[in-house]
Amino acid sequence: MSAGFAELAMASNFSFLRGASHAEELVMAAVAQGLDAIGIADRNTMAGLVRAHAAAKTAGIRFLPGVRLALMDGFEVIAYPQDRAAYGRLARLLTRGNRRAKKGECHLMLEDVLAEGEGQCFIAMPPAVPDAAFRGNLEALKARFPASVWLALTPLYRADDKRRHAMLTELSAATNVPLLATNDVLYHEPDRKKMQDVLTCIREHCTLREAGFRLAANAERHVKSG
Repeated sequence: MSAGFAELAMASNFSFLRGASHAEELVMAAVAQGLDAIGIADRNTMAGLVRAHAAAKTAGIRFLPGVRLALMDGFEVIAYPQDRAAYGRLARLLTRGNRRAKKGECHLMLEDVLAEGEGQCFIAMPPAVPDAAFRGNLEALKARFPASVWLALTPLYRADDKRRHAMLTELSAATNVPLLATNDVLYHEPDRKKMQDVLTCIREHCTLREAGFRLAANAERHVKSG
């Protein structure tokens, strides 16, 4: 069942206060699940790519280096450079965003991505309820890079999953953006969700008792087989 499947939305602990596993742990979990390839794309940073590349090379699994671009308006898109020049443009884009913001933040707009996005493969990561603003950004990205944009379809394991999947399927057809299956991974195994909860509380400045709906409702965002 895993044949042909690559997990292309993985966040390591370099996605600060979000990812709850080391790159090495993600790689070994991917090997154990029999995945064909993995992509690690941390939030507005390339900091974890060297460790991930080294771990993947040792384990003998194909590795794709990317970045999850979290824009100021809430739009999130994963960028995977297809060649050395595109990798350089992606690095320049991050540098621009870092220079605009205080340390630890990165301020990027869609216009920046459109200007520096040549040579990237993009995976748009929809919110729980895709709205008009998300669709507008998706359409703008598709118009600028017509053959290089995909729309992530991630199961949230909630009561409204079927409705959400139908909504995203309709959006895919309406915008001519193909769907791409991903688990939007934050940790390598279900038990690490406890750590991810703690990281969320640190990020949100609250206790576990106070966190409520700020915590994920389940422990499903781990590495899975196809």
